[in-house]
Formats: sequence, C-alpha cells, structure tokens
Amino acid sequence: MQSTVRNYQYLILMIIIWGSSFAMMHECLVGGHFSPEQTVGYRLAIGSIVLLMACIYCRKAFPKSLTPWVHFFIYAVIGNIVPFMLISRGQMHITSGMTGLLMALVPLVTMVLAHIFLPNNALNRYKIIGFILGVSGVFFILAPSINDGNNTLFGILLILGAAASYASHGVVVEKFPKYDPIVAATCSSILACFLAFLIWPDMIYLNLDGVPLKTSLNMLALGLFPTGLGALIFFNLINNTGAVFLSNMNYAIPVYAFILGTIMLGEPVLWQNILALVLIVFGIFVSRIKV
Repeated sequence: MQSTVRNYQYLILMIIIWGSSFAMMHECLVGGHFSPEQTVGYRLAIGSIVLLMACIYCRKAFPKSLTPWVHFFIYAVIGNIVPFMLISRGQMHITSGMTGLLMALVPLVTMVLAHIFLPNNALNRYKIIGFILGVSGVFFILAPSINDGNNTLFGILLILGAAASYASHGVVVEKFPKYDPIVAATCSSILACFLAFLIWPDMIYLNLDGVPLKTSLNMLALGLFPTGLGALIFFNLINNTGAVFLSNMNYAIPVYAFILGTIMLGEPVLWQNILALVLIVFGIFVSRIKV
C-alpha cells in the first residue's frame, strides 16, 4: 500500500514538473534574454549534471562498447535536441498553455507509429476513434488561435513537429535493446548537451548582464526539474509500475499546463481552446479502451 501511494505521489510530481516546463520556457524566452538555442543548451547542461550525479551516487557504469552509444546518440537527437529546439522556437510564436495542449498529441501519434513499426500494436476501432478526436481538437484551435494574435500557424506546426519527435523517440526506445534507465537517460542527455554546444558554439559565451533574476531562476529550474529530476522520476516509475501506469499523466499534463499558463502568465482562453482540450484528452481516453 505504501509503495502504491508513493508511486502516485511520484506521478503527481511528474505532472507538475513536466506540466510546468512550458511556462518556464516562456519565462526564459520572453524579452529575448535567452535565445531558443541557449534555452536548449543550458537546460541540457544543467540536467546532465543532475543525471550524472545520480549515476555516480548509484554507482552506475557507462557502456564500453560502441553500439549502446550509437543508440544513445539517436535518443539524444530525437528525444532531446529536436523536440527541445522545436518547442523553444515554437513558444516564441504561441502561448505556453497552447504548447502544453498540443503536446497532448504525443501518445496518439505514438499509437499510429507503433502500429506501423512495432509488432502487436495494431490499431483497433477505439484507437482510430481516439486519434480522430485528437486531430479534430487541433483543427478546432488552428483558425481562432491564429486570429487571436497570441498564436501563429508556424508556431503550432513547430510544436506538432516536437510532438512527432517525442512519439518517434518512444517507438525507437521500444525497438532498441533495453538499457539501464538511469544510464540511458544520463548518456543521451550528455550527448545531447555536447551536440547542442557543437551546433551552437556561441552558447559557450554566457553573459548574464541585464538578465533578470526571475529569468535566470527559471532557466535553472528548467534544467534541474523537467530535464534532470523529471527524467529520474520518469525512469523510476517505468521500472516500478510500467508504461501503462505512467500513461495516466497524459490526461493531466495538458490540463495543468493550460491552466498554469492562464493563471500565472495571464494567457487568454478561447472557447475553442477548451473544446480542443476536451477533445484531445477524451481522444487519449478512448484510445486506451481495451477491445
């Protein structure tokens, strides 16, 4: 019983941590104090330190053969670099609440990719209906969101690209051999960090002059919690409960992120956004129905 309660406590913490990441990114990007590239690189650097410390504490050894590192490099690209960059770029054109809402499509896109690339994951009528509901939610927000001046089609497409990247990452992890979760998270995060600074070398020259304390604290929190601590809790829950239990957060994260953006950042709410949120979350629920 105590273990079950603890798992639910971790799940709630996971929802809060990941659901808050979009508001944190908004605070880092607003005013141009951090560029999208810097937001990606610095959060990866801070998160990598957290994960490396966890590896050292747990006395985990890194792989000595090449194949695991190739796999970790692929994880780094499609699970960190690409989605982090697309989200950072996208949030310059749409609100944090809208970002969280659109990211709710990850499990639905994963479902379609799993049908194509993974055995024993065929689509059924409930999965198809759930996917149609989720996509319908996106269509409901496209036109009014663009016209309200806070969101653009370009920003929405970038976030949808990030959702597709996260979904691809999940399928690839399922296809590849299983690795120690802490080691996999740490190695892929470190590789992503090095890759980010290799792609955008100007990030090395960090200048915090003129950067508000609030913005700097949000950057620190973004690296410590969603990027570092969030990965540790995620893999801990995967080990203890499995992916089915963890999938429950897919219902709550978009709702939490949307409400947080409204309350903390004063982002506007349209009735189309509420309807889209209901459709997407209900689509996820329907897709989970067992035949």
